[in-house]
Order: sequence, then C-alpha cells, then structure tokens
Amino acid sequence: MNELLNLTESLLYYSTLLSIIGIAISLVLLLYRIIVGPSNADRAVALDTIGMGLMGLAALMAIKLNSTNFNDVILLIGILLFIGTLAIAKFLEKGVIIDRNLD
Repeated sequence: MNELLNLTESLLYYSTLLSIIGIAISLVLLLYRIIVGPSNADRAVALDTIGMGLMGLAALMAIKLNSTNFNDVILLIGILLFIGTLAIAKFLEKGVIIDRNLD
C-alpha cells in the first residue's frame, strides 16, 4: 500500500511540475504577443489568456502546497479578468470605456 501511495505522490509531483513549466513557457510567449502583437485585438486575447494562465498557476500551486487558500485568489483573478475583458472589448469597439453623455 505504501508503494502505491509513493507512486501516486511522485506522479502528482512530476505532473504538477511539468504543468507549471508549460504554463510558464506559455506566459512568456504570450508576453511576447502582447508586446509585438500585430493588432490590438491580438493583444487583448493574449492578455485574457495570460489571466487564465495565472488562474491555472494558482490552481497548480494549491495542489502542490495542499492548500485551499488559493481558491479565493483563483476566483478573484477570474472576476477581474472578466471585467477587464469587457472593458477592453468596449474600448476596441467604441474607443472609450465610459460613455459620458452630457445632453
């Protein structure tokens, strides 16, 4: 039974480590897309994807550290990511974020 537990722990360790490395590489490539991106829409999509990558990193760290404290962080990043995506989409569509009609 201890051998199976050790195998499971080592499998979890290596899979989370590999996933963290993969997400870190994708975040670096997405930063390049934000800096060099050919259009503002590409930059917005890359920024949104970076937020999802950060949520994934927080989830993997919660698994790695065996803690549930990261769940609040994941939810907060998700909420801010949604609001930021709406603001960027409105800016790309209209050119302003807050409409000020002074009629």
